[in-house]
Amino acid sequence: MRRSTFYTVGALAVLFGALFLWRMERVSAADRPAAPAAPLPVETVVVAPRADQPSLDAVGSLEAVRQVTIAPEVAGRVVDIRFVAGSRVSAGQPLVQLYDAPEQAKLAGLQAKADYTRRQFARAEQLVPNGAEPKATFDARRYELDAARADIRETQAVITQKLIRAPFSGVIGLRRVNLGQYLNPGDAIATLTDLDALHANFTVPQKALSRVALGQAVRVTTDAYPGRTFEGRVTAIEPQVGDETRNITVQATVANAGQLLRPGMYIDAHLALPGRDAVISVPDTAVQTSQAGDSVVVVEQRDARGVGVARVRQVRIGARDRGRIVVEDGLRAGDVVVTTGQLRVAPGAKVQALADASAQRESVR
Repeated sequence: MRRSTFYTVGALAVLFGALFLWRMERVSAADRPAAPAAPLPVETVVVAPRADQPSLDAVGSLEAVRQVTIAPEVAGRVVDIRFVAGSRVSAGQPLVQLYDAPEQAKLAGLQAKADYTRRQFARAEQLVPNGAEPKATFDARRYELDAARADIRETQAVITQKLIRAPFSGVIGLRRVNLGQYLNPGDAIATLTDLDALHANFTVPQKALSRVALGQAVRVTTDAYPGRTFEGRVTAIEPQVGDETRNITVQATVANAGQLLRPGMYIDAHLALPGRDAVISVPDTAVQTSQAGDSVVVVEQRDARGVGVARVRQVRIGARDRGRIVVEDGLRAGDVVVTTGQLRVAPGAKVQALADASAQRESVR
């Protein structure tokens, strides 16, 4: 019995001792200072002045500088077709011949009549001064000669109209007539397009009107030729603002080297705006907008390892262009700005500044 009591007391002593040690360990751990949290890695860029060449981006379409529908001015039957659809033709090149045999025969008769009238006029011109023929006869002979010449010119004009020529050099479209077909004035034969230069028509908001001027450079791109840029200049600005859209139509003339572009193509137009030699700009992902205004997160007090303290700084922003935002006030050269992960960073938190991979790719380009 004594031995059993002794064992029980001993077991309780061991148990209470273990509880005491565990309690002391917890108290000791609570009294020790917590280990500092690891700095949060964030992507950053170092602010540096750079040349600013902003552009005003718009969408639009291409239009031919010169394009006409070839059509006859007079009626007639097609007796000859002298072009191949899709080929290039020169200014003045014959395209279609209409039947003109009656006009040719009439012209021959008129020329014979005019030759006779001319001889009669010459005879009267010699006789009138001598009084051998009255002056009234001389006047009648002159009138007859003038009328004969006018009839010849009229018939020659009809013959000329029946040979349809290209009004300018260009590429002729699909043929819409066949041999033997009778055409009335205005019936379409084909379209003729000058592809050496095209008009790029696009719209800009009215607030941009003061930044658009004749002669400004325009870069045109299209998904038909990825990576290819076509250069042009602003040649016309619509004087009227659209009633519904409040946009202004701008027209640029674009050189079409190789005649790759076609009228009707959808295009992106990039209008070059006046730039500045050195401005502060950051990636657009760096700027946060709230009711308090625009701000960025900067890394201050950096050590050699790039570890520093995150601070929120209010900024005044300017133009946006191609993924970057100009900062007019609030940043200076050398500031380290967080570009991604700002929402995970509390003001005053320790952060590890890492290079922005997208900014590195941009600098390589």
